[in-house]
Amino acid sequence: MKTDEAASVAASSAPGGAQTMRAMLLGQATADAPGSLELVERPVPVPGAGEVLAQVGYAGCNFADTMMWRGTYPHPKGYPLVAGLEFAGRVAAIGAGVKGIAVGDRIAAFVEEAGVFADYCIVPVERVIPIPDSVPLTTAASLPTQALTAWHMLHTVATVRPGDKVLIHAIGGGVGLCLTQLAVAAGATVFGTIGTAGKESRALAVGATAVVNRSERDFVEAIATAAGGHVDKIYDSTGATILDRSFELIRPLGHIVSFGEAEGRPFPNLWERLVRKSLTFTRFHLGHIDFHSEAWTRGVAEVLGSIRKGELDIHVEQVFPLEDTQAMFERLESRQVSGKLLLSINPGV
Repeated sequence: MKTDEAASVAASSAPGGAQTMRAMLLGQATADAPGSLELVERPVPVPGAGEVLAQVGYAGCNFADTMMWRGTYPHPKGYPLVAGLEFAGRVAAIGAGVKGIAVGDRIAAFVEEAGVFADYCIVPVERVIPIPDSVPLTTAASLPTQALTAWHMLHTVATVRPGDKVLIHAIGGGVGLCLTQLAVAAGATVFGTIGTAGKESRALAVGATAVVNRSERDFVEAIATAAGGHVDKIYDSTGATILDRSFELIRPLGHIVSFGEAEGRPFPNLWERLVRKSLTFTRFHLGHIDFHSEAWTRGVAEVLGSIRKGELDIHVEQVFPLEDTQAMFERLESRQVSGKLLLSINPGV
């Protein structure tokens, strides 16, 4: 229960005993316009039992955020709500029953309930990812969604093996670059596609064998030539006709993982396509990994280990102040980004 005493404890944990905080409030989108984005003052929240109050240093931007803004992926909490799903920062206060975490600890988290585009946010303790001092918070802010999504697609959903040929659509984006590096580290040969010229250079630099610009060449023909035939696994965030045509490239008994629909919803004849080659198809969402599971714990440890060993370098392309959240969304939607976009909220935390 959020008592006056608990509120006092939480406030005293904020710098200067702050009672209020800045927060980016997202309104309901309409058929004609995206949701409003308003920087407001709100009370600093108080952690309940099993919760942590975090001071947000940096928050990550994902297509899920822009889709909530546009209204194509509405948040189940309804609107208005404080936007944002992933962040890195420090523990400011802890609720009853929280063990193994102390005020001042460096953490990151994926918060399905949203609310991280603010000075402070509440995090269920099972979502907390401890971040070692050796990992910059700018890197850590990209870990909860992009890096862990990539790791679980490669090691929990469609296990990549040495010698596999892997196709990654939108390879120049944040998840695509994480997928590339982690797949190469696992011994796979990586091929990719992009939709915007210039985004191939970073993917090639981190280990991709060949990258095809879909706007300039037929990607099915070009990837088949580069791969010497079919690929074993496909990881796709585009949907629509790109995913539809990708079935021409997958081998029998192959596995296709979809994790987004940036170009639109996929085709209606999925069952027929799967049966034709005895394929496996997964539509993946990170929130379906049990945060209490061995798989989640292992994923966090493996990703942090990959960063430490230099196998995974998360490139931050641009950092925006909190008040420029809309500009950040528009930048992501421009499809010109090769890497991660962040909000700088309390960079000195």
